[in-house]
Parts: sequence; C-alpha cells; structure tokens
Amino acid sequence: MDSDNRLGAFLRARRELVSPADFGMSGGGQRRVAGLRREEVAMLAGMSADYYVRLEQGRDKHPSEQVIAALARVFALDEEGTAHLRELARPVVRRRRAPQRPERVSPGLLALLQTWPNTPALVLGRYLDVLAANPLATAVNSCSAPGVNQVRMMFLDPEARNIYPDWAIHAAETVASLRATAGDLDDPRLTELVGELSLKSEDFRRLWARHDIRGKTGGTKRFRNPMVGELTLSYETLSVNGAPGQILIAYHAEPGSDSERALTLLGSMAATADPVVQDSNAPSLD
Repeated sequence: MDSDNRLGAFLRARRELVSPADFGMSGGGQRRVAGLRREEVAMLAGMSADYYVRLEQGRDKHPSEQVIAALARVFALDEEGTAHLRELARPVVRRRRAPQRPERVSPGLLALLQTWPNTPALVLGRYLDVLAANPLATAVNSCSAPGVNQVRMMFLDPEARNIYPDWAIHAAETVASLRATAGDLDDPRLTELVGELSLKSEDFRRLWARHDIRGKTGGTKRFRNPMVGELTLSYETLSVNGAPGQILIAYHAEPGSDSERALTLLGSMAATADPVVQDSNAPSLD
C-alpha cells in the first residue's frame, strides 16, 4: 500500500491522470508515461525538476505549504484532495496502536432509525460495513443489509451491477470514500480488505491506484429493485458524533414522483419486518 512513500505514490498517481492538453501541451510524440512528465509538473508548479523528482522518489517527503498549493493547482485537486496531500506531507509520528473494539451503533441512534419507517436509513462504519439499517433501507437495496461490507459487495458480488444502473460511478465513489473514512493506511483491517479486493477485482485495483479521496456527502442514486423496479433517491449523510468514522445515511424521493410511490409501496411491505437491525457479528478491528 505504498506505506514507505505514500506522498510519492500519490503524486505519481495524480500526475498520470492529468492530460497534457489541459495545459496546451501536445499529447503526441513518443510519450512513455500517461499524463504529464515529471519535468512538466515541475515547470507548471514553478519548481526545479530535480526537487519534484526527489518528492516522487521519497527523498524529500515534507514540501512547504507553497509547494503543496502549487501541486494542488497543477493536479486540479479539490479541497479534500488538497487536505489529503497536506496530510501526506506531514512528518510521520509512529505511535503504538491501541487495540480497537468492534464498531457498534449507539442505542440512541438505533432508536432514531426506528422512528423513520418511511425513510430508508443506515449507519456505515469506517470500512463501509453496514452496522445498522432500518427495514426500508434493506428493502430498497440488499447492499444495505447489516453485516454487508459495501466495498466488498460492490466489487465482488455480481448482483451489485444489477442493483446500481450507474455502477461505474458508484464504484469510483465507494473507493474514494473508503480512503476518506478509513484514515490510517497501516490499519490491519484496511490492509486485509484492500489486499483481498486488489487480488480479486481488476476494477478495484485500478480505482485504488488513482488515489482519489472523497468523503460521502449527498447526491442522488438510482436503484433497480426486484419488487418495484427502478427508483431514483436523493441522500444525505451525517457524521455520528462520538463514533469516529461512522456516518448516517438517509434517503428520500422527490414528492409526487414515481419513486416516491414505489418507496411507499416498499414501506408497506417492510412494515412487518423487525424494526431496526444491527449487525451482531461486526468484524473485530484488532
């Protein structure tokens, strides 16, 4: 996972994603690399080529704020991407990792989910495990069932491509979200998850290599549901105070839409299910 030179790995990945044409450069000729050459990045960022090479090779790991801002501009990083670059440039302080307990959802949050019978809602952990969900969330999308790891299901379960008509978009968002929420790349659980998916899924391996980082915020998703057909739902996400890495996701349909009517029908079907389910076998994070 590039643990010895994460800054260099990030810079290489972002450099390969920039089109020379974005800066008026010819993309023809005998280019041996995708994207920009190292010397081109250095020129655009206003630094020497030798210094930029040292950054990529890990011989200099702590660029100044001015250099970070220049690289962020060249690579067109958004706020989260720039913050991630800044974090990579900080001196690494190795601390003894305290054993982590399994992630659990608080009783108060579980009670809140129970009061939303008409709103699909679920809680994700830092590795995008579904920690809890109300019946309507599970009825809308089987990927929201407690105990499911949404990254693993997205890439290893063929059914995910049937559930999500826009699978490619959501797959990329899922990988970027995993980087944003997991945090410590040396974490044994993350290492195991990324290792498994890198071996089993070429799509995951390609997307992980991009080093995109983007936390879940809000947006719209389309679902194919075996009971009611296609739904288009908007969603919002909220960080859970007191539980770092946990996020609450709630979905809603546009009033008066076909999706609202389909959601109401699913709600009537889910009314007899258990009120709220929490994963009783959440993976240990030791």
